[in-house]
Amino acid sequence: MWFTAAVLLALPSPPEAPRVPFTVTSPHGDRTDFYYWLRDAGDPAVMEYLLAENGYAEAFFTEGEDLRPVLYLEMASRLPAEDVSVPWEMGGWWYGTRYETGADYPSYFRRLGAPDGTEQVLFDLNDLAENRSYLSLEGLSISPDGRLAALCLDTLGDHRGMIVFLDTGTGRYLPDTLRDASSDMAWGSDNLSFLYGFQDETRRTAGFARHVLGCRDTPDTVYVEPDSTFWPWLYETADRKWIVLASESSETSHVMLIPSDRPCDPPRDVVPREEGVLCSVAFAGDSLYLLTNRGAENFRLLRTALFSEEEPVEVLPNDSDVLLESIHGFRNYLVLMDRAMGRRGIRILGIPGGGWTRVRLPEEPASIYPSINRVFDAETFRFGFSSLVTPWSTMVCTLSTGEPAFLKTDTVEGYDPSLYRTEFLEAPAPDGEMVPISLVYRADTFVPGGNPLLLYGYGAYGYSCDPSFSSEVLSLLDRGFVYAEAHVRGGQERGRRWYLEGRLLGKMNTFTDFIACGEHLVSRGYCDPDRLFAMGESAGGLLMGAVANLRPDLWSGLVAGVPFVDVVTTMLDETIPLTTNEYSEWGNPASREYYDYILSYSPYDNVAPVDYPAMLVTAGLHDSQVCYWEPAKWVAALRHTGVGREPLLLVTNMEAGHGGASGRFSWLEDLAVRYAFLIRMAERGPSEGSPGRGGEGTDIPVPD
Repeated sequence: MWFTAAVLLALPSPPEAPRVPFTVTSPHGDRTDFYYWLRDAGDPAVMEYLLAENGYAEAFFTEGEDLRPVLYLEMASRLPAEDVSVPWEMGGWWYGTRYETGADYPSYFRRLGAPDGTEQVLFDLNDLAENRSYLSLEGLSISPDGRLAALCLDTLGDHRGMIVFLDTGTGRYLPDTLRDASSDMAWGSDNLSFLYGFQDETRRTAGFARHVLGCRDTPDTVYVEPDSTFWPWLYETADRKWIVLASESSETSHVMLIPSDRPCDPPRDVVPREEGVLCSVAFAGDSLYLLTNRGAENFRLLRTALFSEEEPVEVLPNDSDVLLESIHGFRNYLVLMDRAMGRRGIRILGIPGGGWTRVRLPEEPASIYPSINRVFDAETFRFGFSSLVTPWSTMVCTLSTGEPAFLKTDTVEGYDPSLYRTEFLEAPAPDGEMVPISLVYRADTFVPGGNPLLLYGYGAYGYSCDPSFSSEVLSLLDRGFVYAEAHVRGGQERGRRWYLEGRLLGKMNTFTDFIACGEHLVSRGYCDPDRLFAMGESAGGLLMGAVANLRPDLWSGLVAGVPFVDVVTTMLDETIPLTTNEYSEWGNPASREYYDYILSYSPYDNVAPVDYPAMLVTAGLHDSQVCYWEPAKWVAALRHTGVGREPLLLVTNMEAGHGGASGRFSWLEDLAVRYAFLIRMAERGPSEGSPGRGGEGTDIPVPD
């Protein structure tokens, strides 16, 4: 521990936020919040505190060798100087993106008639980003005749979108501008009627409006979601005959349709709202297919005629071992993406009357996701593919046979996959469940019981952290780190039950699962007990805060990115973005049962006078998903209440939001901060036979 003490003695005194008592009221009792004042971004004292924390962190990183620029250059060097995507087809054009040498953002192009046809540059995002500290293209939608392009832009990182319209023939932008918009966009067949999502004051998509290009009238309201716990979204079907309007909570769906050739028609129900029933739809052949959990925990597949009064026909029943995740329709095929024992797969149904064909993936387990498939008559299905050792690839499978093929694999300069080894194991949770773990390490630097290890986790919203490649992680692996992902409850890696047992009154399972994974990795010899690190972001940042309170002795260091840590106060405040929409994830603290349960794990409310591990906490000033004051308040409370001499840093990006910096190079600067912190903490040296922070000593076996 001499290294940490020496560093801290050389640093200036850490910032101390003033303690100003404020009473947070609730139906179940009042709480005193000494750092509530940090919510006021207009208060000069708030900016002063955030900048002071940034200055303190800067002093930490520049004391001695500053690894941040080294890591940045290292990670940037793995990116190809120039890069072009595999073009995708829509309306007789093939669309794609290109990165020029040194460019932070791509340009968008299209080619007429074929992937190698005559090329037209539509727009260059670098031009739009000029003189801006942040820019993100949240969505892009092309009119049916290809003459107009709608761009949804976020210029702060707060997801408050602005939609602009580009004339693809002249390259000029139209005067039409739609503000406070979401990235949900769809065109009518007339090429003038444009439907989009509009946001309320909390930045929730509150409904849909219709704008007619060239019309200065206020857009017509198409639909307003009456329930603030739901989030609406819309899209066009592949054949562009229908505009699908959906609204969904984590428990209930509502699906409506508008014919594209009659965009002024009111939405018509195709799946009425039924409490506790989730459903998604896809058109395939001349039928409508429904993926629903009605009477089926892991979902079942149904077929029906559109707006039919007859009972739908079951195509695939519920399977307790297989989660049906999404469906994608074509004229002669239906593609189903599923998950069995945590491993994703693709199967294809021939229409009409055909059987199922399983796509033979080149490697399992892996991450796969549907790519852009906008041709209803297509004979192929495009998808993305990656594993812990295989860079992200664009793949395609022949729908008649299921035969896969690689179209492109991302170039990673200097990468040799033969140097790295992946493993998959399970950790026993306190209640007997077996929690999957994926891990990767460099074989020639692995020493049983001697390596630092970074354990990543998320565990919320049913989002599954499938094993995938990260060229940035190589900077850790090449320095001897083991990188692992804990597939804890709250995700859907092992079916819908896996999610349901990690939300609401089962949320504690997420935290204890993660701790069990850390303990198991130590006991199996995958890391030095004194160098076990953890990282999570957003809801994964909540996970970091919870495990820091529950087992501060287990971790040598934690990185909490934009962490959701002030759970009770945030969920009591309906004026904050996402609050009402997330009652079905965390619970509504207006209920005493949920109030008490959330209070029992909320990281900010459970800071204690204990020896916390080293921590790096990040925030984004314009973050609308986890407001900057949550990590700021948490760090202030940790400084005041925690004991010990481990580093505690708060780094706030003053020009970005939830996702950090924009641009393919700019965001590497944020990542370099996190990795520099981890590497520096790991350099304190391996344990020398002591039990260390990992708990009881153990015999270290060579991994299987």
